[in-house]
Amino acid sequence: MAADSEPESEVFEITDFTTASEWERFISKIEEVLNDWKLIGISSGKPLEKGIFTTGTWEEKSDEISFADFRFSVTHHYLVQEPSDKDGKEELGEDALPLPMQDLLCMNNDFPPRAHCLVRWYGLREFVVIAPAANNDAVVSESKCNLLLSSISIALGNTGCQVPLFVQIHHKWRRMYVGECQGPGVRTDFEMVHLRKVPGQYTHLSGLLDIFKTKIGCPLMPLPPVSMAIRLTFVLQDWQQYFWPQQPPDIDALVGGEVGGLEFGKLPFGACEDPISELHLATTWPHLAEGIIVDNDVYSDLDPLQAPQWSVRVRKADNPQCLLGDFLTEFFKLCRRKESTDEILGRSAFDEEGKEVADITHALSKLTEPAPVPIPKLSVTNMVHSAKKKIRKHRGVDESPLNNDVLNTILLFLFPDAADKLADVFESRASTSAGNNPPPENEDYNLFSHFKSAPSDSLTYKLALCLCMINFYHGGVKGVAHLWQEFVLEMRYRWENNYLIPGLANGSPDLRCCLLHQKLQMLNCCIERKKARDEGKRGSVSDRSPGGASGDGAKGGDHSGDNPEKEFGKSWESWSDSEEEFFECLSDTEDLKGNGQENGKKGAKESVNLKPEGRLHPHGKLMLLHPGEPLYVPITQEPAPMTEDLLEEQSEVLAKLGTSAEGAHLRARMQSACLLSDMESFKAANPGCCLEDFVRWYSPRDYIEEEVVDEKGNKVIRGELSARMKIPSNMWVEAWETAKPVPARRQKRLFDDTREAEKVLHYLAVQKPADLARHLLPCIIHAAVLKVKEEEALEDISSVKKIIKQIVSHSSKVLRFPSPEDKKLEEIIAQIMSVEAIIARARSLKAKFGVEKCENEEEKEDLQRFVNSLLEQPEVSVVGAGRGPAGSIIHKLFVNAQRVPSVPPLEEELRRSGSQEERRQGVQSDFPPPTGREVILRTSVPRPAPYSKALPQRMYSVLTREDFRLAGAFSADTTFF
Repeated sequence: MAADSEPESEVFEITDFTTASEWERFISKIEEVLNDWKLIGISSGKPLEKGIFTTGTWEEKSDEISFADFRFSVTHHYLVQEPSDKDGKEELGEDALPLPMQDLLCMNNDFPPRAHCLVRWYGLREFVVIAPAANNDAVVSESKCNLLLSSISIALGNTGCQVPLFVQIHHKWRRMYVGECQGPGVRTDFEMVHLRKVPGQYTHLSGLLDIFKTKIGCPLMPLPPVSMAIRLTFVLQDWQQYFWPQQPPDIDALVGGEVGGLEFGKLPFGACEDPISELHLATTWPHLAEGIIVDNDVYSDLDPLQAPQWSVRVRKADNPQCLLGDFLTEFFKLCRRKESTDEILGRSAFDEEGKEVADITHALSKLTEPAPVPIPKLSVTNMVHSAKKKIRKHRGVDESPLNNDVLNTILLFLFPDAADKLADVFESRASTSAGNNPPPENEDYNLFSHFKSAPSDSLTYKLALCLCMINFYHGGVKGVAHLWQEFVLEMRYRWENNYLIPGLANGSPDLRCCLLHQKLQMLNCCIERKKARDEGKRGSVSDRSPGGASGDGAKGGDHSGDNPEKEFGKSWESWSDSEEEFFECLSDTEDLKGNGQENGKKGAKESVNLKPEGRLHPHGKLMLLHPGEPLYVPITQEPAPMTEDLLEEQSEVLAKLGTSAEGAHLRARMQSACLLSDMESFKAANPGCCLEDFVRWYSPRDYIEEEVVDEKGNKVIRGELSARMKIPSNMWVEAWETAKPVPARRQKRLFDDTREAEKVLHYLAVQKPADLARHLLPCIIHAAVLKVKEEEALEDISSVKKIIKQIVSHSSKVLRFPSPEDKKLEEIIAQIMSVEAIIARARSLKAKFGVEKCENEEEKEDLQRFVNSLLEQPEVSVVGAGRGPAGSIIHKLFVNAQRVPSVPPLEEELRRSGSQEERRQGVQSDFPPPTGREVILRTSVPRPAPYSKALPQRMYSVLTREDFRLAGAFSADTTFF
């Protein structure tokens, strides 16, 4: 009754022992992961081939599980192999050992150069690791370690998985693992010891054999033989100075156009420090039976020179300082500066007594004043030093960021025409250097069109290289601002005095190049037009035509033929004083009224009586339809050259006009300015002409001719305008009706060179150093790629060729668009720096191994292949070990390093590490103490009882100056024990 009186709620306090605990759930999760990855059942595969751990592909899969609230990551590491054939599976009997246990005894892949640590220690091709998911978490207590070990043991037993399962314990930097592998009636335990201080008895082979045999505890007498593999690693750090060929540049030198030992227009190349920091020599005895050699605390037979296998790896310096990389990096930093040129050099830099470039209206009035250019100003000396004189008025020579000698050298490099003494020689050189010669057609030259930079022989390209060098060696951003200021003043001087800019191709701006290059080309177009016009005014020379029609009836292309009727103009003074100063005509407004407006009102018959003007030459084939006189090709205005920013601005204006009829009409009128000009020129040259005549010359496709039979039965050719020309309100018809017979010299200029030149000069003057760097960075990257290609051609490294192709492809995609992202630009620069480092390493190794000094051609080729392999492979075998050509060179390197005066610390290290190395006969003088000693011991013995199955046992030992590790895999028979 007492029980009945208790509250009913107490019934729910009964513990349900059928509910799974956290531990059981954890084991279940491990089993789920193993099932998902299909790691259940018998593992099968081919025996491991030699070197497969290095040449094969390793992959991994990861998942996450948790024990209560503690998260673990489970990772499956495995070597990708072709599936084994069916015959192999049939041969596997019930007594066959699991594949991982067979791998423990495999000797084909000892000491792989690049692999997971468990692969190196145990020789496994497949394994699963359970580790704390967070980097700062660790399983430290012994009870937790045992709990995890029990968990994997139960999971392996439940699933029948034969893949080894490891648990990472202690802190991650210690790389401590314990694990287990299970098979039918067998089990392998993976154990590990990690110590900071090495017990004396384990520094030699005999001590390691003792611990191995003790651990096995085999009851058989005598014990089965133990197989051994030994590797000693020696490190060479003390390179002698002459082994590094690259000398740092002397930045104070300035001789014959060279700065810092570097010629202007060429980028530097190479590492300032040795990019190879260490050479690691591994001497290996791969198959030794117990008792063949002696290695104890008294004596050692392990002589590196007698080792059957040598292999070498090089340790590369972390981010070696390379000249080209430094140049690129420092120049790229300019892009992030925000100061203007005025802020860097002072506000008055561009002012000259308050009347210079700062006010464009003053510049315009100065340019258009009637006074002719004084003869003294034409001297080349004045031209070269004009900018410097203007600067000196406001800034002392000592305050200039750039040294005068450096500045003069750069200006002469940029403007080679300034070196001539005579003005006429200067002019001829300016015209030839302005791009009359055809550019070389090759892949490297045309890179500028991919990078949107500038041709490698252009002024823009040279300017970029000079600014890059100035930024690095001479004053940084202040030097850049100073040189740019001088450059802009030089541009203005050339504009004012009609001197063409050298190093630029003739013609309209090349839209494949960077905007700055286009602006300079535009300025050159302006100078060319102004020069031709001024010469025409002074010398009473008629207008120059861009070209007439050739024999096929197309406009343009034929530049031959002078104007038979020389047309004389007024004096320069009367033209300059005219109100129509932007008209390319020699008469004033009254002339226009008399010839243009009145003629427009006359009939066709009267217009035939007009005096023809502005003829270039007879067409040759075509005749006027109505008067029947020869058709003359008129002198026409050249279309206005455009830079990409002007084209973009024009397209925006046209787009804003909208899609209405009025907007479309206005857009068409704006776009037909050149057409109207050509119609007026044609009318002036051919009085009495009609629209059909103009179309036949200007656009032959729009005049359709066909054979017809006339009234008398004769075949005659009749023509008519095309369908698009007959559309009502056609722009061509409207323009023809509006056009007046006005020769090109009296028309309003299509291209106002004065205004465009001032716009370009103002654009150049307001550029900040950061803007300048952005404009010229493609040129610098272009130059760097060419430099890397040039240097690679001397070394012939296949991997570098592939990287260069990647750089060109990547740069083409990034630089083609305006304002590329900084991150992408940094990636390109990093790629170029990596190539420079590889080439520098190749040269360093070639110098150290004396490849160029080798007289025997066959040996030289072998050494070259050896050096290239060192660059591309993690570890390279030395043919002939210590007796081959490469081995003898490596031996000499160690011998020379041992003779360096820095021996006392090594002796101290010898005494500290033990007496074993001191007693090495003949080794102490040639090689330092080994940095690392690795030993692998293997045998197959029955454990734990004499009647148990013979199973593989393995122990790996590594001893360094700061570390000692034993990694053992000990197998036991779980059926007969």
